[in-house]
Amino acid sequence: MEASQSLRNSAATSIAARRGRRGFTLVETLVAMVILTVGLLGTAALMSNMNLNSSLSRYMSTEALLASEKLEDLNHWPLNDPAIAVTFGSTAGSLTADVSQSVTVGAITEQVDYFDTVLISAGNGTIIETVTSTNATGNTVYTTTTHSPDGRVAVATTATAPSSADMLTFKRRWIIEKDVPIAAVRRITVVVALQNSTSSAQFQTSMVRQ
Repeated sequence: MEASQSLRNSAATSIAARRGRRGFTLVETLVAMVILTVGLLGTAALMSNMNLNSSLSRYMSTEALLASEKLEDLNHWPLNDPAIAVTFGSTAGSLTADVSQSVTVGAITEQVDYFDTVLISAGNGTIIETVTSTNATGNTVYTTTTHSPDGRVAVATTATAPSSADMLTFKRRWIIEKDVPIAAVRRITVVVALQNSTSSAQFQTSMVRQ
């Protein structure tokens, strides 16, 4: 009797050992692969979202800098300069379209653009900023300012736009409102929008001056 019981115990132990060594079934392997795939897809989506938010923040920072730069530029003009004068109606310029018009103040008549395009590249540690404008003959010119890592600054004006693989294009538009918010002052509003990107980054700011 004892020998028979011992044989049965030995057989049961052998079967349990074989079951313990049999590994994973195909179904278990497939379930594990599905769980792993879902986890990897979630991680990839998170990383993509973080990269998008990082790029958007960089674009917005650049737009804020360009908007402040244009406001400072417009604030430097004398009170009676055509660049900031409102001689017809209550506004000059536009935030939604490229506007250019002839402005006369006293004996001075100038063709004033209320928009420009800024091209920015930051390759190899060098920051290149190109601003489009119209010269005295009505032709488009490109003024490029290059900031080198060693602190040197070079400015050049050409008839053709520079090319770069990582060039970002920003459009700046501005509007000048007379007697806003009170009489005898002007409110200048600048909007900057990134052109060559799927991102809808846009920045707008204003200032008030005489």
